[in-house]
Order: sequence, then C-alpha cells, then structure tokens
Amino acid sequence: MLPKIILLLLLAGIVVSLFSGLYFLLHDRSDRRRVLTALKFRVGLSIALLVFLALAFINGWLKPHGLGG
Repeated sequence: MLPKIILLLLLAGIVVSLFSGLYFLLHDRSDRRRVLTALKFRVGLSIALLVFLALAFINGWLKPHGLGG
C-alpha cells in the first residue's frame, strides 16, 4: 500500500509543478526565473518517479498484471 501512496504523491507533485510553471509563464513578469525552477523541479520529480518504479518492480513491491486476466 505504501508504494502506491508514494507513486500518487510523486505524480501529484509533477502535476502541481506543471501547473505552477504554466502560471508563472503566463503571469510572472519579473526576472526571478520561476518558470525554470518549476521545470527543474518537475524533471527531478519525473526522474525520481522512474527510479522508484524501477526499484519497486525489482523488489516486488509492485507487480505488473497482464491485460485480460
């Protein structure tokens, strides 16, 4: 159950970072580079998600299932 919660948290973080970057792109007129920061954070979360998925499959925490039973 814990690996699924971690997956959902990582996915939620990616989506929040995506929309915060979009907001900063449309509304931020300063030189603070918040869009770039949001992009770096999203890429980092995506890499963490891929690493976690690989570890979860290797350790047997998550098991893939076939289509159609």
